[in-house]
Amino acid sequence: MVKLIMVRHGQSTANALNHYTGWSDVDLTKEGIKQAHDAAKQLHGLDIKCVHTSVLKRAIMTAYIIQDDLDINYVPIIKSWRLNERHYGALRGQNKEMTRNKYGAKQVRLWRRSYYTIPPQLDKPDPSIGPYKYLDRRVMPLSESLFQAYNRIVPYYIDVVAPKLLAGENQLIVAHGSTIRALIKYLENISDKDIDGVEVENGVPLIYEMDTKLNILKTNRQQK
Repeated sequence: MVKLIMVRHGQSTANALNHYTGWSDVDLTKEGIKQAHDAAKQLHGLDIKCVHTSVLKRAIMTAYIIQDDLDINYVPIIKSWRLNERHYGALRGQNKEMTRNKYGAKQVRLWRRSYYTIPPQLDKPDPSIGPYKYLDRRVMPLSESLFQAYNRIVPYYIDVVAPKLLAGENQLIVAHGSTIRALIKYLENISDKDIDGVEVENGVPLIYEMDTKLNILKTNRQQK
């Protein structure tokens, strides 16, 4: 039996301000740091062989805190843009309540929760600097639906994470709400419609126990 553990980063400054974040790089709050430490406490005793995270520092710092608290700084950590939060395009940095007032609650819910609805796009992609320096600009999103994010996130799981699980090695993914929702959809075969109701809390580990063919035997995810 092998375990896949997924943790959404601790509360960020944008979470605290109720702002859309997406690919914006923001820090953890004091509460977010505490949530990362609390997540680590729940993972004591698990033999984690590799950590996967995005290239956004709120996820990276959460992963570092967990590694440090579990005394597993020696295990590999892989950072990939494919595990980034979905790209919120022109909405990022805006207050969610203000967008509800401006565009209406129904439209905002579609942008946030619908599987296929794409948020308003940027005029041009993010600059090819930092973690995106060598990324082909043709794959840089202007905004993303969850469906579009799913199509970059799930191949990472299949190509990088799954082979390690098949080798019997427990894997930890520290990422973002939409990243983990996309993976939950894939792992649990949730419909396009029902994924709307899946929530992922900051700093709460989700643990999937799997058999040798990666069929789910048990999970602690609370299903509504």
